[in-house]
Amino acid sequence: MNHKIETKWTEETTFIVSQSGGQFVLTTDLNEDESPRGLRPKALMLSALGGCTAMDVASLFKKMRATPDGFKVDVSAHLTEENPKYYDSVKIDYYFYGKNLKRDKLQKCVDLSLEKYCGVSGMFRQFAKVQSEVFFEEI
Repeated sequence: MNHKIETKWTEETTFIVSQSGGQFVLTTDLNEDESPRGLRPKALMLSALGGCTAMDVASLFKKMRATPDGFKVDVSAHLTEENPKYYDSVKIDYYFYGKNLKRDKLQKCVDLSLEKYCGVSGMFRQFAKVQSEVFFEEI
């Protein structure tokens, strides 16, 4: 299966990126307050990693009969200092919130994502050390 992304230049270093009806702004340009005017390319890579594994894990909740009340994924990474700069290590933190969390089943959801289903984490492992940690908060 082939995928196609269109990256259309709008001004300076700002682009509109589109795929099958969805789009976002890709840029290195800053607003007057020094905040980014859109996503930056490397941040987008981390977003893809977090989104891929989060979707996998969430898709397994029902099958595992272990749906939490809340769930989030945080991704952090270390960027090398020499050009071309790239992420050489990445940490994925999974947070589950709820009453009577089925910790072993939720951990299995994470493990299945990282070891079997998430293609983006597989790609990251080709160039970076990928670590993960799971947190449970009973509410």
